[in-house]
Amino acid sequence: MTAMASEVVENHDRYLERKALNQSFGYDIEKERRLIIEQARPISGRILDAGTGKGYFTLALAQEGFHFTSFDLSESEQKYARLNLRYYGLESQVRLDIANAEGLPYQDGFFDVIFTMNMIHHLASVGKVCAEFIRVLSPNGKIILSDFNAQGFEIMDQIHASEGRRHEVGPVTLADTKGLFIERGFEVEQHPGSNQDLLIARRKKL
Repeated sequence: MTAMASEVVENHDRYLERKALNQSFGYDIEKERRLIIEQARPISGRILDAGTGKGYFTLALAQEGFHFTSFDLSESEQKYARLNLRYYGLESQVRLDIANAEGLPYQDGFFDVIFTMNMIHHLASVGKVCAEFIRVLSPNGKIILSDFNAQGFEIMDQIHASEGRRHEVGPVTLADTKGLFIERGFEVEQHPGSNQDLLIARRKKL
């Protein structure tokens, strides 16, 4: 086995270990991702996955057959996503960019669907990020935001504590984000889930 192939397999093993750990605390990553994708349908046009992280949602979108762009500020985090995509032979479906959500390198109105999973609670403020999402969203596009609810945060705290770590959470909530989009003239649907809640924001039709 080549060094690259070994790295791909080792990374996938870490992914499986992480998935099993989450499931042991009652959080089924793959089930949550499938539900989010189903609630977001129909999904078509240019797709942006905002905040790749280790790429759990990126992988779920690729496994559904979508071709799309995904960005993250952390190149080291995104490396896990790339290796996982490579393991499943899906790397060619995803363009992985390094970018800051407060200043995206994309044209106005370029994307028809924007996803962001579990990024909101990491933000110090949400105004610039939402403004950028709105800027790069096509006139008839939609933004799908999902983040942990109270039960999800409790599970994340337990998982991190089991590893001797602390789950860092910023001041921004989905409720704050919903209010901001409404102020900007968007209609917002809210879908509660077992561990995560979902918002779907669209511009109000004139």
